[in-house]
Amino acid sequence: MMKCSIPKGTRDFLPVEMSRRNYIFDTIRSVFKTFAFEPIETPSLENLSTLMGKYGEEGDKLLFKVLNSGDFMKDVDFSQDYHKVAPQICERGLRYDLTVPFARFVVQHRDQIALPFRRYQLQPVWRADRPQKGRYREFYQCDADMIGSESLLNELELVQMIDEVFRRLDINVLVKINNRKILAGIADMIGAPDKLVDITVAIDKLDKIGLDNVRGELFERGLEAAQVDALNPIFELQGDTQAKLARLRQLFADNPVGLKGVEEMTTLFDLIASVSPSCGIELDLTLARGLNYYTGAIFEVKALDVAMGSICGGGRYDNLTGIFGMPNVSGVGISFGADRIYDVLTELQKFPTDLGRAAQVLFVNFGEAEQRHCIRCAAMLRRAGIATLIYPDAAKTKKQMEFANRNQIPLVAFVGEEEIASDAVTMKNMTTGLQEKIPVSQLVDYVLNA
Repeated sequence: MMKCSIPKGTRDFLPVEMSRRNYIFDTIRSVFKTFAFEPIETPSLENLSTLMGKYGEEGDKLLFKVLNSGDFMKDVDFSQDYHKVAPQICERGLRYDLTVPFARFVVQHRDQIALPFRRYQLQPVWRADRPQKGRYREFYQCDADMIGSESLLNELELVQMIDEVFRRLDINVLVKINNRKILAGIADMIGAPDKLVDITVAIDKLDKIGLDNVRGELFERGLEAAQVDALNPIFELQGDTQAKLARLRQLFADNPVGLKGVEEMTTLFDLIASVSPSCGIELDLTLARGLNYYTGAIFEVKALDVAMGSICGGGRYDNLTGIFGMPNVSGVGISFGADRIYDVLTELQKFPTDLGRAAQVLFVNFGEAEQRHCIRCAAMLRRAGIATLIYPDAAKTKKQMEFANRNQIPLVAFVGEEEIASDAVTMKNMTTGLQEKIPVSQLVDYVLNA
């Protein structure tokens, strides 16, 4: 007999889990809509030429590559290096994120959309990562991006959306913000401008592996001891946002790129202060985000009351569409990690208690004659938008009541000869135990107010 199983890093979702996930999706989607974002979808499969080289060396290793169909192996020389063999046997891959496919989408549909364009997208992505708490191989991202505008008003609105989503979900968060231009300025300041990617990939792991291990990785990536030591003032920079920015202005006195990043952060934090968000906001100069395509402001969101990795992140990317033949188009976006948000809400026990409830009313089935009355009443309730269920078989009443309890159905309706004769329904509140006879003409109002 075959053992039932699913691939590691993937999950099945029971009805109560799907109800909770949809609660997260609906909350995020509703906020996206209030900021006038429009929905799109892209295929699960993308050409590998679209995906490769966009996420850095480590990201490329995590791409799920899909074997070509047909007799694709007959002409392949497997004595060649893997990087030469792979394109011959794999031309497509599962998408790693939603941003690169979005850039491809913008270029491919440039005549059908108007810039600046605001889109949201809620779809699964795949990464060949090592499964662990809060990290899966298949997971959903909920993205919102603006493309075709360099205005920092866009970054402000992303912060406002982050604040509103987590306010509605009742999760206390800290939004960390940095700027890749500042990181580029730092790389230039220590005499390693060609090592920007190595520096960002390493310091992006600071929270996970600690400062000593980050220093060790920087050495492994070719930085000299003096260059690594020169980063210490950045790691140790203290004070509020204004104090940090003032110190950076001094350090970047002769560094135009670094100064540009400081000025962008100064403007953005002034804009944020004008709207007084309820969430915490912090300038974190060690925030790097390892993806290669970021060029400006970068964001990462941490839950304050649960030990969990980033639950939201994003940033500004200039010219990502240029890879696909449409240069000089700037975009910025964020991505909410629905699966990690789910884990946070579960640990904090903050899901609404009625999410696992499929039906609000169950009609007990006593037989064919009673069914006809139940069908008419159930149709009336459903037209009013009330989730209603008729038990499909004339089983023992005890069994039907156990079904109601197990499925957390709050109201049970009984229809017998007396109810049919008086055009009524006897309703039992499963929480209070109260039972009363309700005329069919008043049934909808009774259930809505129960």
